[in-house]
Amino acid sequence: MTTGKKVGIIITVIVVILLVAICYYRYFFVFGEGVKAGELNYVVKKGYLFKTYEGKLIQSGVKSRQAGTLQNNEFEFSIANKEIADKMMANSGKFYELHYKEYKNTLPWRGFSVYVVDSILTTKDIPQ
Repeated sequence: MTTGKKVGIIITVIVVILLVAICYYRYFFVFGEGVKAGELNYVVKKGYLFKTYEGKLIQSGVKSRQAGTLQNNEFEFSIANKEIADKMMANSGKFYELHYKEYKNTLPWRGFSVYVVDSILTTKDIPQ
């Protein structure tokens, strides 16, 4: 094998390793994990090719970006599996504590949000 072929193979291997590492970081690396709590607003199944479960949680408290205006804290998320989505759909309007993982980018089969809920920690009725 000539020196030129060896250099070409080494460069190709390095480029492939870099591309795999970049793809892993952008789409599969868990950037953050945490818990969000609030009242479940909705859970829907939507998508063109990949049907995913998406939801919105209304968090307690009010934040304002401009003086004199009010805005709710909303947490929009995708749901990891059907069992969690079905449980949430059956109990819409309740207070939830949800564990989520945050990714750098979305994938079509994972959902529309970078936040993916993977478990329900607690569910409570909201006092009237």
